[in-house]
Amino acid sequence: MTRLPVGFRWTVLMGTLAALGWGAPVDAQSEGGEAVAIVVHPDTDAANLTFNELRRIFRGERQFWEDGRRVTLLMRAPAAAERALVLDRIYEMDEDEFREYWIGKMFRAEVAAGPKLVYSADMARDLVTVIPGAITFVPVADVSSESKVVRIDGLLPSDADYILR
Repeated sequence: MTRLPVGFRWTVLMGTLAALGWGAPVDAQSEGGEAVAIVVHPDTDAANLTFNELRRIFRGERQFWEDGRRVTLLMRAPAAAERALVLDRIYEMDEDEFREYWIGKMFRAEVAAGPKLVYSADMARDLVTVIPGAITFVPVADVSSESKVVRIDGLLPSDADYILR
């Protein structure tokens, strides 16, 4: 295995810190706010995930879909309210804990890469349709006709008991 120069590894780490949202914490949405839809690449077989499966995917504990494709997690930038909701409900972490979690996973070589940073709901929605194996979250208002929305525990974002609202 080829070892990368320390300077290069440091540059990758700093880029990862930026992608994980170094700084700029935001508050989670209040109870009863706009729902956040989980969206996957159209060719992904996942139509329904349990909340536990969703948590394992977002935490990098499950890195491949049933068909063998690698999961590519697209994560919104720290200023997004939907990111705060996802950190609160799925990760049960704040921004600092989230950064430490992913940095630790990468240093222990438990994942090949951390989440990919996207700067807008439009960018997340567009990229998830072109990156095989991609998964992301967007406000329900930003779901398009090309989006493949995944049910969580059999529920859609329009259902009253949906967990991501």
